[in-house]
Amino acid sequence: MTHPAAPHDHDHDHDHDHDHDHDHDHDHDHDHDHDHDHDHDHGSELSEAAIRVRALETVLLAKGYVNADALDLIVETYETKIGPRCGAQVVARAWVDADYKARLLIDGTAAVAELSFSGRQGEHLKVVENTHGVHNMVVCTLCSCYPWPVLGLPPVWYKSAPYRSRAVLEPRAVLADFGVTLPADKTVRVWDSTAEIRYLVLPQRPTGTEGWSEAQLAELVTRDSMIGTGVPKAAPSHPAGAAGAPGAGV
Repeated sequence: MTHPAAPHDHDHDHDHDHDHDHDHDHDHDHDHDHDHDHDHDHGSELSEAAIRVRALETVLLAKGYVNADALDLIVETYETKIGPRCGAQVVARAWVDADYKARLLIDGTAAVAELSFSGRQGEHLKVVENTHGVHNMVVCTLCSCYPWPVLGLPPVWYKSAPYRSRAVLEPRAVLADFGVTLPADKTVRVWDSTAEIRYLVLPQRPTGTEGWSEAQLAELVTRDSMIGTGVPKAAPSHPAGAAGAPGAGV
């Protein structure tokens, strides 16, 4: 898959990672002073394959071979529950195991396979770490490439044309649409997924979680925090293991 030319200069610095022929990122080191309307539920243009799938689904529904509610439930489960839970386990392991984190950042595909997560759309996975100075965000500017083994199915907004274009051109405005406001001096780095390589964001571990188990930490990891359009949930005020902490007994 070939890539379009890099966006024209908007007074940003654009750094490019050439570890892979199609592996590139964009650095954005300041705020954008614009007004933007963004609908997270905006539909995406359908490919020929998607049109055929839609037509087949329509026929199957009309003949009563499948149930619309059941299909919606399956999609929702893979989009918001099963897939992201796998990624949350990876993130939680990296938060508590420095050696695993090092392996994850070197070879994401091999490291997630250690937890038995592998398969189609996850053959070449690169993990990028959020730090105090850098916030990473993932997009696929050409279609909807997405790391299925660790995140499940991509949400509708990820596939939409507005997100795919604005994430590169005005990432801070997009983050604001998702309720994320970053310090002005924090670099926003946008990674463009392709058919050859997918990205997973390793978010920063929330404060106040010292001594928490992997299971407790995984409850704080959200799907959007692993795409970069969100951050993990804040730790409750209860100490780890106390009633009210994720995964704690009652």
